[in-house]
Amino acid sequence: MTEDKGILIKNIYYMLTYAFQVLRQSNYEEVEAEEFEHIQDLFAAILVKGIGQQLKQGLYREYSGKCEDLATLRGKLNLPGTLQNRMQQRQRLTCEYDELSENNIYNQILKTTSVLLMHQPTVRSNHKKALKKVLLYLDGVATVPPSQIQWSRISFQRNNLSYRMLLNICYFVLEGLLLTTDKGRFRMESFLDEQRMSRLYEKFVLEYYRRHYPKLGAAASRIDWNVTEDVREFLPIMQTDITLRDKDKILIVDTKYYTYTMQYRSQYDSRKFHSENMYQIYAYVKNLDSGNTGNVAGMLLYAKTQETITPNCTFTTGGNQISVKTLDLNTPFAGIAGQLDQIVDSYFGISDYTKRR
Repeated sequence: MTEDKGILIKNIYYMLTYAFQVLRQSNYEEVEAEEFEHIQDLFAAILVKGIGQQLKQGLYREYSGKCEDLATLRGKLNLPGTLQNRMQQRQRLTCEYDELSENNIYNQILKTTSVLLMHQPTVRSNHKKALKKVLLYLDGVATVPPSQIQWSRISFQRNNLSYRMLLNICYFVLEGLLLTTDKGRFRMESFLDEQRMSRLYEKFVLEYYRRHYPKLGAAASRIDWNVTEDVREFLPIMQTDITLRDKDKILIVDTKYYTYTMQYRSQYDSRKFHSENMYQIYAYVKNLDSGNTGNVAGMLLYAKTQETITPNCTFTTGGNQISVKTLDLNTPFAGIAGQLDQIVDSYFGISDYTKRR
């Protein structure tokens, strides 16, 4: 297949390049030039290049505690263990010490993901061979059961920041695993689920506008509730996906990645906008436009699915413009960029700022 639930596989790569700027480096040029039939093959190609680059820079190492019987003291003496050695007439000291090790969760995730991709039938043989080659340099690193990875506890700092993109790719892969009936065997879903694609879709649109329209100050911003009573601490946080500003004009874009872009009621054969999405964008707009200027607009931007009917309209309510649009991801990337440019041009009346600043 060349598409993933209505998205060209190559476009997932382009979305990743915006979400993770490191993919724009020259060592990923070969990946960009390739054509991919399966999403797993794309991820394998990215990991081959990414892990190879990490090996050149040096694998991230962490201190890990070790306890060994040694001829001379190293670190802290473990008295019970040493006494046990004496009782058994062994001239050894039991020592506890910390040692820098490559066998940490960051490298374990890289190795685990690479091993699993090597066994996927949708990964081409040249990528499997390349993965096998980089794995030779991870010989001292253990694998870890995917279900035991605590993703929420993984953090990044200066020494391991280069792992951010790689581990996000690993997350896409490992969270898409399904345990087969064969003991200990895994297979991968043939597509990415809504939750994971939703986060990538949101990040992609945000970073696209940040890169091509820097003067619009694209950001995921927080909106204060327009209330007179002191009840803000009890109200939910309003956090936009994307807020674009040009002087006194503001456009709030809320991205949505659903299997169905509209609610369908079979008994009435009718389609409606998702009510919770409409309430959400309306609340964002009206609370941000507390002065009722009409200069704040909102847009629900759905990823276009394979449905025959998808939303595409703009209307005014309460003095503010609301749009419900779809972004077709199953088209060459130039077409996707054109659609995103059109959104900015139609509201702000400007073209690509990277060409006109």
